[in-house]
Amino acid sequence: MNVLRIAAHSNAGLAAGALANAFREEGVAELQAIGPKAVNQAVKTIAIARGYLASSGVDLYFVPSFVDVELGDEKRTGIRFTVRSRTPVPLLRVRRRGEPRPAEPDAPEKEWQDL
Repeated sequence: MNVLRIAAHSNAGLAAGALANAFREEGVAELQAIGPKAVNQAVKTIAIARGYLASSGVDLYFVPSFVDVELGDEKRTGIRFTVRSRTPVPLLRVRRRGEPRPAEPDAPEKEWQDL
């Protein structure tokens, strides 16, 4: 699983899209932030991604934990956010461009009439 690193200057909307895609592919995602401004951006990211996935029936929550990170010769303490869903996660694989939509298995056949 890839850990999304959030900085103080990260765009929360773009990071939320990356988080939503990572969650769709894995069913769980992790963000990491060092410093108060980065933690603020990480929480905003999760809130925005929660809105992105709500229409799919996914209700996100996160569990924070501390993590030691080595930056060069310096050791820093960061916060890792493990993002999960309260509801069972349906298959949410990202559809690639040009890939056809999957057929709905229980959809009735449409009847076409010549006019």
